[in-house]
Amino acid sequence: MTARRTPVRVLLAVLAVLLAVVLPQAFPAVARAADTGHDVVTWAASADRLGEGVADRGYRLVVRTSVGGADLRIRLTNAFGDRPVTFDSVYAGVQREGATLVRGSNRRLSFGGAHSVTIPAGGTASSDALPGRLPAATDLVVSLHSPDAGGPASGHGMAMQTSYLTQGDHAAEESGDPWSATTGSWFYLDSVSVRANAATGAVVTLGDSITDGWQSTADLDRRWPDYLARRLQRADTEVKGVANEGISGNKVLADGAGQSALNRLRRDVLSQPGVRTVFLFEGVNDIKAHTGVTAQDMVAGYREIVRRAHAAGRCVVGATVAPFEGWSEWDPAAESVRQDVNTFIRSSGEFDAVTDFDRILRSPYDPERILPFFDGGDHLHPNDKGMQAMADAVDLTALDCT
Repeated sequence: MTARRTPVRVLLAVLAVLLAVVLPQAFPAVARAADTGHDVVTWAASADRLGEGVADRGYRLVVRTSVGGADLRIRLTNAFGDRPVTFDSVYAGVQREGATLVRGSNRRLSFGGAHSVTIPAGGTASSDALPGRLPAATDLVVSLHSPDAGGPASGHGMAMQTSYLTQGDHAAEESGDPWSATTGSWFYLDSVSVRANAATGAVVTLGDSITDGWQSTADLDRRWPDYLARRLQRADTEVKGVANEGISGNKVLADGAGQSALNRLRRDVLSQPGVRTVFLFEGVNDIKAHTGVTAQDMVAGYREIVRRAHAAGRCVVGATVAPFEGWSEWDPAAESVRQDVNTFIRSSGEFDAVTDFDRILRSPYDPERILPFFDGGDHLHPNDKGMQAMADAVDLTALDCT
């Protein structure tokens, strides 16, 4: 008697049922992570007005991720535009060298299922998730092309990172050959996020040119938030993402070099996904500008940022204002305000935690000046060693806001 053969399609159906039942039991942590994960910001840069947009220009923008995860999304910004801007070709890949990408890494991003997106004046647009995993500390390259850009462009002026320009649409190409021009700015790219475990969080560093990285070595990721990101990756902590929202010349109270910290708090900080803690390190530009700003004015600004962050469920770490005697705008009156502001930051109890950058950076022999070993040369901005010392001074447990 000949045995009857079971059809292949029946065997496949049985196997599918078994996998559906067995795999979630064998890997429950994986199943839960897939169900309960959330988006976490892995890179960001504050937007400002950035010259005039140029039609038919391509941008190949190099950024460094902090937290790793899956399902990459990017956010594009037209926050300071006075007209809509269209992006008809947007890709994400991995840098090999210069403008050249790792072969096979460059993939097209979509927006609401479409390959093109038009962002209204003042608006932003987030891409659809791009399947696949993006590791921490990846040199991610986002390539954009706009056929119609004009009027004020939005982006981040002082990137401390070389990116690339071209005319025409070469976003899909992995070769660096068409990308012959360079730029030190990030155009239109606002932030990058990934899907991470539900317990994973991020910190946003809200600051000025010191946070932006001026006087650190360009193209080597030596801003103090970069050093902080590397510490967090090695540490036993759930906070892994770092978003650098520093703008050179920025103030707490007044617009000028970018919108003030108060006016950009929602867009640059509170709207970013997965943010657990705001790290506030601003004030020196308000103080040294000699516009009549008092310590009481600064305290009121800090309190408003803390109030709004707490209302949004975030903790706030306050950092003392660093010394700057030797900078052209320093005088005893400004120093007096700085000392009063730092007394408030240290002792008021308004912040969830405090990092004393003043104590870390100042000279023990002349405490109104930066220690020469940390001085980038202008007596205001730390060098690479100073940036690392700042990051090392941060209590990582204070970032893990619960």
